[in-house]
Amino acid sequence: MLGAIAGDVIGSVYEFNNIKTTQFELFSPGSTFTDDTVLTIAVADCIMHRGDYAAYLKEYGLQYPGAGYGGRFLNWLHSPSAEPYNSWGNGSAMRVSPVGFAFSSLEEVLFEARRSALPTHNHPEGIKGAQATAAAIFLARRGESKEEIKKYLTRTFGYNLERTLEEIRPHYRFDVSCAGTLPPAFTAFLESEDFEDAIRKAVSLGGDSDTIACIVGGIAQAYYGQVPDWIAEKVISLLPREFQEVVSKFNRWAGIEK
Repeated sequence: MLGAIAGDVIGSVYEFNNIKTTQFELFSPGSTFTDDTVLTIAVADCIMHRGDYAAYLKEYGLQYPGAGYGGRFLNWLHSPSAEPYNSWGNGSAMRVSPVGFAFSSLEEVLFEARRSALPTHNHPEGIKGAQATAAAIFLARRGESKEEIKKYLTRTFGYNLERTLEEIRPHYRFDVSCAGTLPPAFTAFLESEDFEDAIRKAVSLGGDSDTIACIVGGIAQAYYGQVPDWIAEKVISLLPREFQEVVSKFNRWAGIEK
């Protein structure tokens, strides 16, 4: 899941300052983790302890209240109720990467991705977004080709992945929906040459840059095998010690290099 966190950190400074190029500094003084990372860590910790997703999401969210959550999630976070709010937003996909790394069959991944989405994103599009992202990570982990991953995502979830980045980029704008986020994100991965290139292509789309790069980063880590050392070391240095410990434990638990 470190690839997803790296995407979040790298994309963080461009979320409200979009760029439309792959030529940019990966890290700057403003690079930081956001809600994408906080909730990814929550999901990983929950999986390792076989916990309740709603409880872990609330615990981590309340511990890091200024991470940039959406308004409806904030209302849910501070509500005494754990009832979902039927979200179709990309939050279910941005936090799901640990699921794609943690389970040994596609059926388990799809089941668990749904469970991780349900506390907040019980809308069909929210569930689909989480499942598609986690499935892409699982298939990449398993060594499937990009063409097979593309076919699966298209056939199973109905996403149109025929447009190229060059076609998408000029007109792409901020979109927090799963339906508007995932096809461009998947395309950024499919057109990438390595991990760094995948993140650069994700950020270059503009829009919700940190979340797109977070989604792409998880898939790219699974497909390319690891996060480059210099990127991993920089990202880890920007995380609180508690997050560093969860990442380290999860990597050992799931048998991930980095």
